[in-house]
Amino acid sequence: MRRNLTIIVAVAISFFAHVPFVSVSYAQSFATKAKQAVIMDGLTGAVLFGKNENQLMAPASMSKLMTMTLIFEAIQSGRLDMKDEFYITKNAFKRGGSRMFARLGTSISLENLIQGVIVQSANDASVALAEGMSGTEEEFALAMTKRARELGLVKSTFVNATGWPDPQQKMTARELALLARHIIYKLSDYYRFYSQPDFTWNKITQKNRNPLLGGNGVDGLKTGYTEEAGYGLVASAQRKGRRLILVVNGLETKSDRKVEARKLLDWGFRSFRNLKLFNQNETIGKARVWGGENFFINLVTKIPISILSNDKITQKVSAEIVYKGPIVAPVREGQEIGVLRIKTGDLVSQEVALYADRNVDRGSFLKRAIGAALHLSQLFK
Repeated sequence: MRRNLTIIVAVAISFFAHVPFVSVSYAQSFATKAKQAVIMDGLTGAVLFGKNENQLMAPASMSKLMTMTLIFEAIQSGRLDMKDEFYITKNAFKRGGSRMFARLGTSISLENLIQGVIVQSANDASVALAEGMSGTEEEFALAMTKRARELGLVKSTFVNATGWPDPQQKMTARELALLARHIIYKLSDYYRFYSQPDFTWNKITQKNRNPLLGGNGVDGLKTGYTEEAGYGLVASAQRKGRRLILVVNGLETKSDRKVEARKLLDWGFRSFRNLKLFNQNETIGKARVWGGENFFINLVTKIPISILSNDKITQKVSAEIVYKGPIVAPVREGQEIGVLRIKTGDLVSQEVALYADRNVDRGSFLKRAIGAALHLSQLFK
């Protein structure tokens, strides 16, 4: 495979901002009862299967993935601490649906509220967090939508922190998968909560509602149900070093949700495999440096680079290095220079950041003159 990969160096007029992985759809060849469904490869972000995956839908409690994204990011940045306490207001106490049975007028630690939201899908805990962070649930929902846009979720809109039925609370299956991927890879220190089997609060023990949890490598994430949405699930599983992310929604029964989700995950793991193209820290190519002691810098990847393949993927795989030129010295080791853009046929399947492998200091007058002459000669070729 690697011998057949063509690498083209392209010096772009403007810098192509790093997008960790750009999704491309590989397959649409599986039948499911779900009204909306998507299977996404965790490593590459590639969509292996989609059914109405870009269709807006009622996400129900799967919305809480965005609620927890804001909370986890606040912990990660130091704004919140696990020992911080949140007050249970009358609004939080009276919220219907699934609950952790928090007592009115009490204060509960953030760590316990997180477990309530994730394990028990607690609406009272979700409202308490929203009010404690933004003053009102409505203000917190605005922050949820704003953060969704920043993460590239261009269709998702939130008006509450719980997924409570509202015609304006909408997401797509694909954007739910992208959000789950963000939690798994960017907020990995907190992903462990999604595999917790049960949680006890106020002497009431409730089991995690994820019907696949603990079997066949499944270690998260979140269920959802309302009359409008039907039964839904965001799940992720890891097998033999590969991770898949699954979203299903619009199923009629709990049994259908469990069966369809399991079938789709099994199919995804059976039907696709990762083919490694480059190892971590491997040199991918070179870039010209302007005014440096060295005329070129090696470009390396910080992560292994793989593509997905199955027996039906026969398109030519090619790649190009894209960066803004000329690169002006000094250059620091680890400095992001550009991206490796990988295509399967005519579709962009991945863009992976490339970095300088060493320092290049500003060159002597003679070196700068020679470098300028080389650069000019390239322009007039």
